[in-house]
Amino acid sequence: MKKHTFKLALLASAMAFGSYSAAQAQTQTSDTKATDDGTTVVTVYATRDKAISAQMKATNTITALSKDDLDHTAVHNVAEALGTLPGVNVMNTGHSFFGGIDGASRGEGMFISLRGMNSEYNLNLINGVSVAQGMPYSRGVQLSLLPPSGLQTIVVNLTSTADMDGDAIGGTVDFRTPTAFNFSQKTSASLTVSGRLESRARDYGDNGTGGGVAGEFSHKFGDHDQLGIYVSAFYDERSYANSESAGVMSATNDGGWDYLVTDAKGNSYPGIDKAANLAQTGLNIGVSTGSTKRWGGNMSFDWKLDDTTDLYARASYARADTEQNSTLVQYVSASKSHAQIGTTDRYGLSVDQISTRVWYETNPEKAILSTFTVGGEKRLDQWTLSSSAFYSHGQNDRPDHIEASARINQSDRFNHGSNRPLGGLSIGYDNNGFPIPLYTTQIYNDLNNSETALLARRSGQLTQGLSKQDKDGFRFDARYDADGGALQYIKTGLKFTESRRAISNIDWTNDHFANSLGHGGETWSSLGLATDYYNSVFPGVYNIRAPKVDQAKLFQYFYQFKTDASLDTCSNNTINNLNCNTQKGTEDVSAAYLTANYLFNNLEVIPGARYEHTQIDNTYWVTPRQAGVEQDGHFETNHVRYNKFLPSLFLNYRPASNAVYRASVWTSYTRPPFTQLGGGSNTSISADGTTTISMGNPNLKAIDAVNYDLSAEWTNSAGGHAMIGAYYKSLSHYIYDNGSNYLNTATLTEGKVITTQPQNGGNGHVTGLQAQLRQKFSMLPGWLSGFGLGMNATRQWTRVDLGADMGSGQFKPIQNAPEWLANASVFYEKHGLSVDLNWNYKGAYLTDYALIAGQDLWIKPARRVDLHAGYTINPHLKLDLSVANLLKDYSYWSHVGKKAYTINDIVDTGQTTLVTLKYQY
Repeated sequence: MKKHTFKLALLASAMAFGSYSAAQAQTQTSDTKATDDGTTVVTVYATRDKAISAQMKATNTITALSKDDLDHTAVHNVAEALGTLPGVNVMNTGHSFFGGIDGASRGEGMFISLRGMNSEYNLNLINGVSVAQGMPYSRGVQLSLLPPSGLQTIVVNLTSTADMDGDAIGGTVDFRTPTAFNFSQKTSASLTVSGRLESRARDYGDNGTGGGVAGEFSHKFGDHDQLGIYVSAFYDERSYANSESAGVMSATNDGGWDYLVTDAKGNSYPGIDKAANLAQTGLNIGVSTGSTKRWGGNMSFDWKLDDTTDLYARASYARADTEQNSTLVQYVSASKSHAQIGTTDRYGLSVDQISTRVWYETNPEKAILSTFTVGGEKRLDQWTLSSSAFYSHGQNDRPDHIEASARINQSDRFNHGSNRPLGGLSIGYDNNGFPIPLYTTQIYNDLNNSETALLARRSGQLTQGLSKQDKDGFRFDARYDADGGALQYIKTGLKFTESRRAISNIDWTNDHFANSLGHGGETWSSLGLATDYYNSVFPGVYNIRAPKVDQAKLFQYFYQFKTDASLDTCSNNTINNLNCNTQKGTEDVSAAYLTANYLFNNLEVIPGARYEHTQIDNTYWVTPRQAGVEQDGHFETNHVRYNKFLPSLFLNYRPASNAVYRASVWTSYTRPPFTQLGGGSNTSISADGTTTISMGNPNLKAIDAVNYDLSAEWTNSAGGHAMIGAYYKSLSHYIYDNGSNYLNTATLTEGKVITTQPQNGGNGHVTGLQAQLRQKFSMLPGWLSGFGLGMNATRQWTRVDLGADMGSGQFKPIQNAPEWLANASVFYEKHGLSVDLNWNYKGAYLTDYALIAGQDLWIKPARRVDLHAGYTINPHLKLDLSVANLLKDYSYWSHVGKKAYTINDIVDTGQTTLVTLKYQY
């Protein structure tokens, strides 16, 4: 069947039948139950007890956050809220333009990994709609733009049945918004106002304030209240100023590392652990300031047309505009040597010269995520027919990234600067493990007065990056409920999804200020770029000032001195510069499934099978060469096809109403990132004239997984719940997240032209153990009955063969998969007062492979303690106070080498206090 015919068939079915039930109809879920009339009911959960009840009744393994759970946290966004669940790791950075310390210094959770699988291996839904993936180089979804407000429930499906999309190896996260039928009153409304304070910004003398407003309204109407509408809207903003100690950044950008002891050839001395022998030789110390403004809302409309027909419409919209400006004083190791140690064969490191610099960069972002779906459900005797049409838009743009620097050794047609002498080691460490520059007075004065002591370099480098995806489709499902016997029902369905993706990145680099002005000697101060400064670039650790940059003045200079020659994305050819980092593509997925539900006394058996056909068509830019000379490029296309058969089997044994034992085996897969499949001739020219052409590979295989899951859950009459589980994932053709860079590249060299293409890795596995416990102490007398305790813990082991680049057959841990994850909470709820003390711990985990000298980048174990307190003043008014990171622990600490801490990136984001007042009627 041609895809357009298939689309028309599904569209016809979508128009022919009604919606899901008015309780909360979704296009894709798994925690469902059959009512007496055969209706498939999907609900949202207002309380923790209801969420636990849903977990117990679910046909697959899920964990859920109720509306109460979300209200009792002290988090910035839904990514951080998910971190309270077992098996979820929250990352406050990623790859691409907000990777590493740049992303971490924003001070909020951005992405999640689930059961050892990175963000691109998980599927995200809003009201059952698979959301568009707007990230430029990944299939991951940035969750930081979604606030907890406006959400009623978050359900994490840890296993996938046949009626769910198959491209989810880690799991499926379903964010659900309310409908009018979730409220008992005919009309309900609420208004919430909030204020916030960021402690680290206050340390810098900034105001660090923010706040927001949110409202919701629901109403049921019609002769029999058969119609319902719900709308919500939110707006919030935060301003921040966070501290950075960036040794990893210095090492990767400016060569700020070396071996402490070498042999005569400059190699790491044999017999010394290579990671332990690394020395940090340079350091960037900075302050990252900015703000994030988020706004959006949700809408639902439901119509119970009659006793057998329901119709619905759902919409959601969220946008986040982030301004991030980072100023870093730079202590750059410009010249290094190794001198023989006595008469031995060992050579010791000496940093002979330092280039003192200051660097300013912006990291703006516009992120949008929206969904819309309409559909219906029709019940005809034993049949339940449902269909829907859906649309989603995702966008992650970097509209105007600009950077500039000043340095003591600036050299151009008019300036002839030189480095500062040093000698010996350049970095020491304090008692907390912070790297401390061992500078001379002269070097210190340069850094402390960088706006006047250092010579201005270029009048700016500007980058504009755009990335978006639009996704739409249709689905049709049919369920037949059997009359008696072991067979409970048979369910089948079809789904078609079409997505369109576009990515572009263009760069301009201006000439040096002196060359444009016709004279040298200019500093940021004399140019008016810096008129003030922060008294301490990292309060409490580094007593060095940092200039405050006038961004508007910098843009003014950039556009004043920008010429045609400034355009330099990838070459000296204008048309190639405008298009070389442009990629477009479509992805069409056609799916069909069949599943059945059998009940043998207390044993539920659910066999199923799903088939998915994927067609990807990429358009990318190619830069041809004739006799080694670059020619005008052109667009070309490639095509990718995947066909996946995904069988599954789920067993649920329920010996009593308060116990369930589950076992399942299911198959899933993840398609490679678009850039790895269809990136074109992304060309770069090195200083020695070597041209590297990086091309996508349409022959990449999808990552396949066979998943095994065992779990048991129990509840008691006193509000207790316990769960234990084990899981195992067998992976094939693994691909790791490498941002905008190709991975496992196969290389062909012809003269000074190097062509590379990405390749799949090998096999791997994830093994995990999981436990969860929650108990209310309602059996205690009097006021003590309000206490309760909750905790969960995950222990996981991951190993994967990364492929040729890392040494085929060499297994390493999977990215962003801590061996340990844990949460604990002590809570009190009585007489309108609620208090929650929440503790979160995540163990060390690997985040980048072979970053420096073949050594991996690791994230140090981290803890976080949050406090929430709320009081219901009267039935209409509630006051809440939450303090995130109560103990002011460092929010990010990366280091090179699993057990080495000499090369670090460290971020201090301080403590966030939020006060909210909610009025409802």
